[in-house]
Amino acid sequence: MKRFWLIVVTGSLVALGGCHSFKKENIQPPTPLAKDFKPTVHVAQVWKTRVGHGAGMSGVRMQPTIVDGVLYAASTDGAIGAYDANTGKTLWEKKTRTHGWFGLGDKKRPDAFYSGGPAVAGDLLVIGTLDGHVYGLSAKDGSQRWVATLPSEVIDSPAVAGALVIVRTQDGRVYGLDTGTGDRRWVNDQGNVPLLSLRGNGPLLVTNGVVFFGSDDGKLIALREDNGDKLWEQHLASGEGRTDIERMNDADGGVVLDGSTLYASAYHGNLSAVDGPSGRPLWSRPFSTYTSLVVNGNALYGVNTDSQVWAFDKSSGADMWKNDNLKYRWLTAPAVQGDYVVVGDIEGYVHWLQTGDGALAARERLSKKAIRAQPVVAGDLVYVEDIQGHLVAYRLGAK
Repeated sequence: MKRFWLIVVTGSLVALGGCHSFKKENIQPPTPLAKDFKPTVHVAQVWKTRVGHGAGMSGVRMQPTIVDGVLYAASTDGAIGAYDANTGKTLWEKKTRTHGWFGLGDKKRPDAFYSGGPAVAGDLLVIGTLDGHVYGLSAKDGSQRWVATLPSEVIDSPAVAGALVIVRTQDGRVYGLDTGTGDRRWVNDQGNVPLLSLRGNGPLLVTNGVVFFGSDDGKLIALREDNGDKLWEQHLASGEGRTDIERMNDADGGVVLDGSTLYASAYHGNLSAVDGPSGRPLWSRPFSTYTSLVVNGNALYGVNTDSQVWAFDKSSGADMWKNDNLKYRWLTAPAVQGDYVVVGDIEGYVHWLQTGDGALAARERLSKKAIRAQPVVAGDLVYVEDIQGHLVAYRLGAK
């Protein structure tokens, strides 16, 4: 089936920003940052490195992962590596050169096109590519163990659960692959992927024998981990609107689990709390977003499609606060570092907001390139990556 994708606003603005054509393109320019801003918390850069050339103009979110004190990261030009998460020291790096694009062309060109980011379990590292491959590598040195070929792009990180690697492709299918060989064990085909869709997939959540994810037609779906059969689904958006674009309702953010409650949201849709075991709705409220949510304490944090940062009461969905100061700066999904919400923006700035009231507390500039991937918090550090592969670790301290 022929399918068309729209790179969500941030991807488009990366290109537009370079030629200052926001007004010409009838797109709201980023809200200017206050020049007299005075931080209330000190931010220290702990280390900085670079992983290939990042995501570039691919429109995918390249997010690192951290396991047992090691940070793993990759780029769409075939670079992948492991780094000491505390110091940034390189443990190993590889530049993959195997297949051409969809197996065509010069066999010596990079099998680029790594996408989404790696997943690691034990000594197995798995990662997908934009040309439909999934690689199983050694987490110790990056050597290849197996490769699986799928019929469509893998643009988000796989998940490893027991003896299975769970992978979602851009054509709406979810696969269960054998962790030892990459052989296909099952496939779930949604069968009704919209022709017009935002370019992106939320990361899979695999827990308690169930695979949870948001679909391109605005649903929260639960599958059995062992065979891929559907357990239940819930609508996050109605798909109503006058135009095809207005009817887009992708659920491209990650599904968040807190206790037995799932939280999920959709573009042009709702933010919903759902009972995980049964799929029963608990509460729902309008909230349009294409990024992931994060839970911390009693609060649920999210960024809407206008880049307003919100905090909600996780038990009811009631508003706690909203910050408009970063509107139209096309923010990343939020992360929580201590008492602060952390987001990146289209101009390469990283912002810290107080969890209690949303007030801006600090900002640092990673680079002059857009940040699209959700920051990653581990221990007392937050790791942020821009679209050119620049990766920085920050620590907070007393002002």
